Parts: sequence; structure tokens; C-alpha cells
Amino acid sequence: MVEAVLIDLFSLPANLQNNIQGLLFNTLETIEKCSSIPAPFVYVMCCQRQENGEQESLLPALRDLQSLKKRMQVVRALTTAAVLYTIKQRLDEKDLSIIKVILPTLRKDLVKVYIDHLFTAVYQFEFEDLQVASDCKNVQIAEPQSEEQMLPTQDVAVIRSEIQMYLESLPSLNGELTILKSSLIPDDIFLHGFTTRTGGISYIPTLSSCNLFSSSKRRDPQVVVKENLRRLANAAGFNPETFHRVKIDHANAVCIMGKTEPDSYDGIVTNQKGVTIAAPGADCIPVLFADPVRKACGAAHSGWKGTLLGVSMATVNAMISEYGCNVEDILVVLGPSVGPCCYKLPHESAKEFHRIDPKCVRLFDSACPYIDIRRATRILLENGGILPENIQDDSVTDQNQNVTFCTACHPDKFYSHFRDGINFGTQIGFISIRD
Repeated sequence: MVEAVLIDLFSLPANLQNNIQGLLFNTLETIEKCSSIPAPFVYVMCCQRQENGEQESLLPALRDLQSLKKRMQVVRALTTAAVLYTIKQRLDEKDLSIIKVILPTLRKDLVKVYIDHLFTAVYQFEFEDLQVASDCKNVQIAEPQSEEQMLPTQDVAVIRSEIQMYLESLPSLNGELTILKSSLIPDDIFLHGFTTRTGGISYIPTLSSCNLFSSSKRRDPQVVVKENLRRLANAAGFNPETFHRVKIDHANAVCIMGKTEPDSYDGIVTNQKGVTIAAPGADCIPVLFADPVRKACGAAHSGWKGTLLGVSMATVNAMISEYGCNVEDILVVLGPSVGPCCYKLPHESAKEFHRIDPKCVRLFDSACPYIDIRRATRILLENGGILPENIQDDSVTDQNQNVTFCTACHPDKFYSHFRDGINFGTQIGFISIRD
């Protein structure tokens, strides 16, 4: 069931421009006749300015048609990237994801590249040639081609550059980019921080605005996350080209930078200068590790499963075995994460935390007790030899600066899967050794 129709007139051939009103009217009538819903939303792509002014002559006809078709919108911009991104915003406002694209045949492979970069697997596209059609039988969906048509590499590079330039031009949303820092980690040796949700370009409410993770289940594409990361890198002072984040598996595997990278891992360590490593969190704890003596660092993603599997101590042990760190020298900071005030788990899972320490569980006899994954993490770290004074968890002791906020309690500052549902944003904790 098509929810929206996108008609590409961006580079309309001259032989079709003279009868654009009739062409579009017939196309829209056919769409409505063949659609299982009364009237899908229609977006018409136009170039805002061309040197020869050809597309400006289309506007009167489009305006007349728009008065007849109330669910039709004409979207004009200087570039295809700008037009498609604007249309994406309008689709997202209405939570639409099944889209028919009607376009000149010669534009098909080009537009597919833009769509691959600007949209995620949440959206479903079908393509149709732009042509005069008087009834359903004359609507010809593009036939599958025997071989995948590929644009030349240089054309794809030009499209990527156009998209990047457009995204870089967008204003930051919901305030300035803010980075939280721990007073425990020495600033002269390590560059580090925990991000908040402000200062990026992600516009969907639950992802707005500095979302730093893209997936096939969310509406924020990788190019937007990359632009958010670029802005973070500029503000923090690290190189986004030497940035590495964990590949989440909710387990306890650790990646050693410079060695073969596992398929998935929730901890990462390095002693290489200028390499920034990071762990995401949107309720799960982004944990940072720093050894100022051996000059090594680590990051871990510790959700409830990873906490029980000991991912934090696995990261510590990797620093000890790989870089000769002494456990007494390692500093650990627990970043923004869901607190025991908000986080619940089913009783069976809560039992595991109760075994670590009964104080990790509140209302233990209920069906879904409240869980303190931070306390469990601290206990496991201390049991492994980390000194209590070398662990920062602001829910226990405020060391001048708060970094361990409850993500669910602060919707203005942080993303929260627990609070926001499936289409949630993600913040990160990051660390590197200064050159």
C-alpha cells in the first residue's frame, strides 16, 4: 500500500515540459485509481534555479494543479540532496515509509544512490517511469534488470560530496553541542567526554538532535550520524577519521586496537595516540577506562546483559594483559545511563543482580523489580581489584562534575530507549590518548 508518491521533475526532459499539467494530472489520477487508499501524499521535486530558467516555467502549471490536488506539495531546492532531504522530513512528520518514485528513466540510477544514502531500511521504495497514463493498465512499473545498473564511481563520489555539503550547511538543532567531562580522568593525558542530545542535525523528536548511531530499524541514516560525529569531533578536538566505536553484541568480548577485529564486541582498548574509541549508551552504561601511568584507555558498553557477563572487568583485564597496566592505576567513569529510579527487569533477570548484591534490586518480590546496573558494575569492578576511589559514579559520590545522570529522567539532555521506544537516539562516551 503506497503511502506517498514522489514525482521527480528535477531534470525533466524538454519534450515533457510543454504538457506538464496534463502529464501530472493523468499520473495522479491513475495513482489514485490504483491505490488502495483514497489519496496518497504526493511530493513533486523541482529545481529551484536553473541557468536557462526552464524549470521556472513549470511553476504556474504546478500551482494550478496544486489547487486541484490538495495533498500535493511542490518541493523546490538547489540540489537533489536538498529536495530529497526536505521530502524525507515531511514523510517523517507523517510517519510514512512506503513510497512510489515516478521519474524519468535516465534519472533512476542516480536517484537510487541519493535514496540509498539519505534513507534507511525503514523505508520501502518502488520505481516507475514518468509517462502519460490514462488507466491502471498503462502504468508500467520498471522491469527488474538482468544486471544491477551501477553509476560510475566518480558520479557516486559527486553525489556523496553534494549530500555532505548540504548536511554541513544545516543549522544545529535544540541548542549547542554539549560534552560532559569527568574530573577523575587527567585532561593533560586523555581527551574524553560523554555526549548529550543537543547540537546535531537529527530532527525526528526521539532522535533529535545529536544522535550518534544508525541502524536499519531507525529513520536516521548513516550520513546524518556521520555529520553529527563530525560536529562532535570538531567541538571535542579529535579526528573523526580515526574514530572507532564498539560493535554491540550485549556480551563481553573486547577488541584490541591494532589486532584482528572481532565481528562484534562491547569493549575496546588502545594505547595508540590519536585514536578515539567510544561506546554508545541510551540507558546502557557507556564506561570509560584510563590508565595515566601506562597511558592506555578503554571504552565499554554495559547493558544489563553485559553487566552480568562482566564486560567492564573484561575491558580492564584486556588493558592489563595487552599493555601491562596495574589494576590499581586504572580509573573508571560510568557515564549517563538509566538509574535504579527508573529501570525495571523481569523477576528472573532481577535474580542475577540480587545474587551480586541484594541492594542492586528494589521491590525484589514484584514481577518487575527496579535494578541498579551501576551498583552491580561497581561491585564487579571492585571485586576485580579496581580501587573504589578510582570509580566515578555520581549516583554515589559527586566529584565536582555530574556525568552519571539518569538518562530516562532527563529527556532534555539524554536519549533513552526505556523512555522513547524503538526509534530512540544514542549518545556515546569517547576517549583517546593525546598526542
